[in-house]
Amino acid sequence: MSDKKYNVAVVGANGAVGEEILTLLSEIDFPLNKLLPLASARSVGKTVTFDGKELNIVELTSDIFEKESIDIALFSAGGSVSAKFAPDAVKAGAVVIDNTSHFRMNADTPLVVPEVNPEDIAKWQQTGIIANPNCSTIQMVQTLKPLDEAYDLVRVDVATYQATSGAGKTAMEELVTQMQDFFAFKLDESEHKAFNQQIALNVIPQIDVFTENGYTKEEMKMVNETTKIMHKDIALSATCVRVPTLRGHGEALTLTFDSEVEASEVREVLSKAPNIVIVDKPEEALYPMPATCVDMNETFVGRIRNDTYSKNMIHMFIVADNLRVGAATNAVRIAQKWVEMEGQK
Repeated sequence: MSDKKYNVAVVGANGAVGEEILTLLSEIDFPLNKLLPLASARSVGKTVTFDGKELNIVELTSDIFEKESIDIALFSAGGSVSAKFAPDAVKAGAVVIDNTSHFRMNADTPLVVPEVNPEDIAKWQQTGIIANPNCSTIQMVQTLKPLDEAYDLVRVDVATYQATSGAGKTAMEELVTQMQDFFAFKLDESEHKAFNQQIALNVIPQIDVFTENGYTKEEMKMVNETTKIMHKDIALSATCVRVPTLRGHGEALTLTFDSEVEASEVREVLSKAPNIVIVDKPEEALYPMPATCVDMNETFVGRIRNDTYSKNMIHMFIVADNLRVGAATNAVRIAQKWVEMEGQK
């Protein structure tokens, strides 16, 4: 193994996901030589915390990656930013790990969840970019992969319960403000800008815009990304719902297999899967919940049960911190795996 250390840039370092990436890089044994926090010009003068120190935010420019000899660029500042600046990072010799949807479905860009398809990281040189999947997709495919290998998965039906942080810091602030307005008896005066409906004390069965087939873009992301990541055409239908929580996406999964399957066996298979934690003692009120997954790097699975009619169907509920597992943790794990592969050359 190589003892090389890497210069890492975090684009969108002061955003919700960027802050989590910085936290994770300070928590793990990453071969870091230099960390460069990047953001737009309006953030210059602000600082971010990394490893107990305050770092000045540097302006994101087209030539910054070459100037700073960046090896790894972690992008999490929106699709338009990635579209404009990721090619500059690649041109400067960096590998880009992009957390936006901009490159995900490009045929030449690997879309990676390290627990599911780590071998695809090797394709990074085709474009210089590795895409991070959608938050709701990541925790789901982590759960699907070991079960597909064991029982041959043929269909997935999923309903999501997605936290406001999935729409960014302003969305979280909007929920908090609306709750404050509720207790001040002025919720009817409260503005909603991050969402097209009131989010406090409400659920919104729409994430992103609707497409011609009646599904939203978020729902179709789950369909298309799952196929690409798992290299398998799995019939999948999603209903994505925004709920009034701050962090942690929940998903109710109904899985149909090619053969009969027992809940106890599913529990055993998942207990051996990487970064999956079984929390499944409903008689003790122990099951996955958003409130108990915050700041955790695992996907929690519970309520595992057989269908009451079909012997080849299983139901379960899964939860993960969307800012971690659904974004920052997956991106950092990709970077770790990429470093490992580079060190083996």
